[in-house]
Amino acid sequence: MVLGKTTHLRLVALLVMALAGVMTVTAQIDAQLTQYWNAPNYYNPAAIGRGDLIHINAGARLQWVGIKHAPMDFMALGDMPFKFLNRRWGVGLVVQQENIGLYKSLRAGAQLAWKKNMLGGTLNVGVQIGLINQSFDSDGIIIPEGDEYHESNDEAIPASDVKGNAIDFGGGIFFEHKKFWVGISSTHINAPTIQMKVENDEEKVYEFDAGRLYYFMAGSNIPIKNTLFEIQPSLMFKTDFSFYQAEVTARVRYNKFLSGGVAYRYKDAVSLLLGADYKGFFISYSYDYALSAIRKASSGSHELFVGYNLKLNLGDKNKNKHKSIRLM
Repeated sequence: MVLGKTTHLRLVALLVMALAGVMTVTAQIDAQLTQYWNAPNYYNPAAIGRGDLIHINAGARLQWVGIKHAPMDFMALGDMPFKFLNRRWGVGLVVQQENIGLYKSLRAGAQLAWKKNMLGGTLNVGVQIGLINQSFDSDGIIIPEGDEYHESNDEAIPASDVKGNAIDFGGGIFFEHKKFWVGISSTHINAPTIQMKVENDEEKVYEFDAGRLYYFMAGSNIPIKNTLFEIQPSLMFKTDFSFYQAEVTARVRYNKFLSGGVAYRYKDAVSLLLGADYKGFFISYSYDYALSAIRKASSGSHELFVGYNLKLNLGDKNKNKHKSIRLM
């Protein structure tokens, strides 16, 4: 038995109850990263193989600290350039685990980008193929006494844990210049529907939709003449054409070592950013202070990235050689 739209609505209602009334439960499949510029290939598979560096990144985000079952994300990313058939390519890997409400998800994706030098920079066209594993913890369901909309024997409420998998695709275009970078991309291009089933029960199927999202990101690196300072502005815009979210970031870096800045996410949060780089290693932290009513229940959101960049020798001179986008 496949349960239809009513099941979708009731599962969303259960998630809303688990999040204690949080209103931003818009199927947060992609993590909301304040440091999007630190891991651009999480959103855009074309942003890999930048420069002549192996990039290794690990990050964690604790969103809305103080609210039970609020989103928690952990991820690992890696990418590198390589040469094949006398052409430069990029290859990457993304793994993410997220807990939100009674849902748990694990996403893994392999990325490949074709690269071409043009207009004084490098144009990348990338694709991603991956897998989404989604599960729902029925043991965490709490139905308040006197609830007129749900009963303990309601067929729309799983009696035991359910889980399922789906193939997931993404794609994007990314242009990197020594003075700026810009990219457009889409995640969940195939808008997969994950059919979650009870183990040893093929009749009951609960569906979870991973909606298609579109992203635009851009940034620059502006040296301040006769100083050791650089200004690093960036922005990101995402939408599914029924909602949108925009954020802008302004960072300053000193002597290619210490950095700091602020960010603003439209009608959602303001952020404080701190970071340091040393001999290829880096660490970066951000704190979000909510501007919406959710600040009454949460002390804010925390995000941490650590990583390492290793120089490669591809055996040729790259006329468009430039800095790692993470540093721009």
